[in-house]
Order: sequence, then C-alpha cells, then structure tokens
Amino acid sequence: MTEKKRIDLFEHELVPEHILLSKEEVEAVLEKYRIKPHQLPFIKASDPGSKAIKAQPGDVLKIVRKSKTAGEAIAYRYVIEG
Repeated sequence: MTEKKRIDLFEHELVPEHILLSKEEVEAVLEKYRIKPHQLPFIKASDPGSKAIKAQPGDVLKIVRKSKTAGEAIAYRYVIEG
C-alpha cells in the first residue's frame, strides 16, 4: 500500500498567506473599519485555504498577498458555511 503525500497548499508561490484572527484581533479590525463581520467579503469554510487552517463559520481570516507596488496587500474575509 502506498502512502498519500500531503501537499502544503501554502508552499505554492501563488497562494497567499491565510491567518486565522483571534477574537481580540477581530474586534480591533472591526473597530478600525467601523463595520460588522458580515460586512466583510465572504470566504467559504470549504475553500482550500480555509480548510488548511481549520477555519470555522464565524471566523475572520487575514489574507496577505505580495504586491509589486505596496509590498504586501492585506484583505480580510468572513468565513461562512459551504
């Protein structure tokens, strides 16, 4: 029987870093932008990036992408079912 190799999704250069925020970090982001969690763009819990970091519906993710102009671009996503 052969072993299945586990591939680390985040090792690929085109996959941005996904960070699961703590409750305190979420509160700080929501306060900074004066928004409610459901006003953030959504990401499904079944998304490969969400699954890789075990995000659950209701969590907020910080996604850090490389940017040629800004160095890095940060986006926030609200995890929903799906």
